[in-house]
Amino acid sequence: MDEGMDFFEEMEPVDDSSGFLVRLFSNRMARFGGVVILVVLLFAIFAPIIAPYEYDAMNLPEMLKAPSADNIFGTDEFGRDIFSRIIYGSRISLKVGFLAVGISMLIGTTLGALAGFYGGVIDLIISGITDIAWSFPVTLLAIAFVAALGPSLTNLIIALAIVSWSGFARLVRGQFLSLREKEFVEAARSLGMSDSRIILKHILPNAFAPIIVLTSLEVPKAIIIEASLSFLGLGAQPPAPSWGSIMSSGRDYIMEAPWVSFFPGIMIALIVLGFNLFGDALRDTLDPRLKD
Repeated sequence: MDEGMDFFEEMEPVDDSSGFLVRLFSNRMARFGGVVILVVLLFAIFAPIIAPYEYDAMNLPEMLKAPSADNIFGTDEFGRDIFSRIIYGSRISLKVGFLAVGISMLIGTTLGALAGFYGGVIDLIISGITDIAWSFPVTLLAIAFVAALGPSLTNLIIALAIVSWSGFARLVRGQFLSLREKEFVEAARSLGMSDSRIILKHILPNAFAPIIVLTSLEVPKAIIIEASLSFLGLGAQPPAPSWGSIMSSGRDYIMEAPWVSFFPGIMIALIVLGFNLFGDALRDTLDPRLKD
């Protein structure tokens, strides 16, 4: 896995934001991924306006209705509009993705910065804990935490944050080990700057680019895990419209009403593809080895 993260090592800080954005969005993958992310983000923000029905509005006479003009994605076993539930479900997916990854990034960046900057015993202890956390499968560990804490969306976010920080810690530690010996850091030390100021003002900004790239690649992983655990009943609880729980509710009707599981599955695939393509394009733009 260390070799798979080698491309982070030579990334450059973004000095010219306008030029960076031009280079980024000249990439077709970035444009496609950015549009998908933007559309889903707008769904989440304006869900009450876009959704034609409330996500929990039941209409039993219309249950398992095929897609039509009134219900463009059909209805589920309670007559609830699938399209409306998917629109509201985008809030859950993005909330879990951004919050869980944001918390894990904060934890991992803090620990990685301390390990890489100070070295010695601190590095030994933090690196040992990180290696232990890195060795466990994230999904299985998240299931164990949620099972212990109890199934809920909040507990799922906490579980994902706890089990996902090690990748950030390893990345940031490597960046700090490389940057702490640079001339500008030595100059800051000679001027009597405190360690915290050197870390926050001089080293961390220069390590920020690979952190952002890793974040963009971790968000879709969190979305997939949330959908998987909700599918198993360990995530968002009914009637919350998680895409995973919508798919799960359609299992018993897969032959007579395949649309119940099909459309949320398509949405999961699209948002994950969008983030992955955007993250890959972001990595390529920031990697100086790929520049002419």
